Amino acid sequence: MNDEILKNLNEKQMEAVTTTAGPVLIIAGAGSGKTRALTHRIAYLIKHHKVNPWNILGVTFTNKAAAEMQKRVFKLLYPCENGFPAPENLRNYDLPMLGTFHSICVRILRKEAHLLGYENSFTIYDAIDSEALVKQVMKDLQYDPKAVNPRAVLSHISGAKNELMDWEDYEVRAHNYFTEKVAKIYKNYQKRLRRNQAMDFDDLIMQTVSILRQYPDVLDKYQEKFKFILVDEYQDTNHAQYTLVELLAQKYRNICVVGDSDQSIYSWRGANMQNILDFEKDYPDAKAVFLEQNYRSTPVILDAAHDVIVKNRNRKDKKMWTEREGGELIRIWTARDELDEGEMIAREIEDRIRGHECPDYRDFVALYRTNAQSRVLEEVFMRYGIPYRIIGGVKFYQRKEIKDLLAYLRVIHNPHDTVSLLRIINVPARNIGAKTIEVVQEYSARHQMSFWDVLEAADELQGELPESKIAALRRFVAIIKDGRKFNSSHTASGVINEILVASKYKDFLLDGSDEGEIRFENVLELISVSSKYDRLEPGISLSTFLEEVSLISDLDSLDEKDNAVTFMTLHSAKGLEFPCVFVCGLEEGIFPHSRSLLDPQEMEEERRLMYVGMTRAVDELFLLHAERRMLYGDVKNNAASQFLLDLPDELVERNSGAVKVPTIRAFGHRSIPVEVEEGVEIEMGIGDRVFHKFFGQGVVTEIVGGVITVAFDDRSVGVKKLAASIAPLERIFD
Repeated sequence: MNDEILKNLNEKQMEAVTTTAGPVLIIAGAGSGKTRALTHRIAYLIKHHKVNPWNILGVTFTNKAAAEMQKRVFKLLYPCENGFPAPENLRNYDLPMLGTFHSICVRILRKEAHLLGYENSFTIYDAIDSEALVKQVMKDLQYDPKAVNPRAVLSHISGAKNELMDWEDYEVRAHNYFTEKVAKIYKNYQKRLRRNQAMDFDDLIMQTVSILRQYPDVLDKYQEKFKFILVDEYQDTNHAQYTLVELLAQKYRNICVVGDSDQSIYSWRGANMQNILDFEKDYPDAKAVFLEQNYRSTPVILDAAHDVIVKNRNRKDKKMWTEREGGELIRIWTARDELDEGEMIAREIEDRIRGHECPDYRDFVALYRTNAQSRVLEEVFMRYGIPYRIIGGVKFYQRKEIKDLLAYLRVIHNPHDTVSLLRIINVPARNIGAKTIEVVQEYSARHQMSFWDVLEAADELQGELPESKIAALRRFVAIIKDGRKFNSSHTASGVINEILVASKYKDFLLDGSDEGEIRFENVLELISVSSKYDRLEPGISLSTFLEEVSLISDLDSLDEKDNAVTFMTLHSAKGLEFPCVFVCGLEEGIFPHSRSLLDPQEMEEERRLMYVGMTRAVDELFLLHAERRMLYGDVKNNAASQFLLDLPDELVERNSGAVKVPTIRAFGHRSIPVEVEEGVEIEMGIGDRVFHKFFGQGVVTEIVGGVITVAFDDRSVGVKKLAASIAPLERIFD
């Protein structure tokens, strides 16, 4: 078995796997097989050193990465098993705890939160919930949101928590008008969170650290439990995460961290690259292992990326190499403007997939520095009929109907969640207006009761509210109480179906409009997602569903089966790879960003971001810049990015000017692949007869990108423009 675990490892990976005692630093360059080293190390500890699986903790940054690690470890430990077991069957196997910082802290807090005065069933607030609570606090303090931006306030609070700074510490350090306002908001925000029996995302780590610091016996319990700790992407840890790991590793010092200072690109959200650079100072007896063999890119791409990153001073020196030979030169293209840039990419992709019966669009990615750059790319790709999907665009779980239903479910799970209560107390409208809510809030503050407790005691509001309003509150309370009772005997999907009817939210959505139908289809998708938890026991099913929804990130929702070109920011691309990569907008002030031009540290991070973008490419890399660019309403004539000047002539092929854009063919006569987000592909052309479930039959008169114009037979309906990705259109065949 040991031979199987060590088989196919290179010399340095072998060293990383078999050096098991004490602190170990693994510097793992892009595409060097770090996940293989981590997972084989875990299996080696269990099989060779007889370490109990439950004494191993593996931490990474996305749920997707954690799931991949879990599958690989399972295959190494149980090679005779046929496939990966269903989640409900994993408990039958001895496996280590693998997860994100937040998910692991949730597991600890579900057992220990009572030590800080929370119920162990506390609610987890996402960014939108947290912002709503900040706005409530600001309203109570009579702060003008135009003078004090709620999002900026929340960002400061988040930054403070990442530094393990509570409101009292922050108050001491407040030094100007804005931070003094934030200090008061932070204080009240935290009190409201506690009253609501809720924690925001940053609390999950901060409160866990607080428990470990305050209760030595609890710290000792988890130090005994996690005798071996492995941390992936260590260069991206912030102070709170660093402290959590340091506390857990104090006793046994069997800590292995994996990362790459050249790929540290998240300082803007609190990541401190110094954590990995100082690891050998924190642990003087640490063994450092460098993984420098790349299994992804061509030598041309690796050499070019090295020529960019070597300009940085603050880094662990290394040089990536590969056994691959040759490779295409890197193409540097100059476009006239942003539209020409998009055309170049679209035409290149179209030329490559022409003639393929099943073109693999997923091989291509367009990377950009800012989200705003995606708009022109979308317009061009729609016109060319090339399917695409945007990572980091409008998220499924942020749509109103989904947020509303999740709020209902959260209240059923935890009725003291005031943010969720306020979201749905009058949705759909049930005669509970702003004045009624204000009376309940004032009564709550006056009597030191939670919002829910006041609702339950609505009869006590006699004299403060008319009987009709009190009756409306009683009806709402009955809906929630019935939902809580239903939850005790049904799983998550059943609870959603029940609350849809009981709250009349289904009728509210299905108002006869196309938009209502589309919104309800999104709700049906939510029920599909929740049904994955139907094998769990009633009550646990809903709480597990809500917990995991709260921990979902953009990249966790990236479905590799989607056959579409991917659009994403360079920050979102970290950890991914594509056969063909286009990096757009390589102009001074765009990339590198204008904010970094006068700050050496920020410039080094921009350079690391360029390195990350380049090393996403497996076979081919295109670097594009425009002579002029319309962005944020202004036309810029910026010079080409300084990063392009770092590339040696022998590794690149440059075009001297913009490629002439050909006359666009009548793409409306071709099949139209549209945005993959809705999972729809429609084949129809001008002159085709179609059927719409609400508008009846009609004729297609125009198709532009993903928009279909239909002249309906019913004159009362007339001519309508419909989105191909969502319109319920069916082609009528003669």
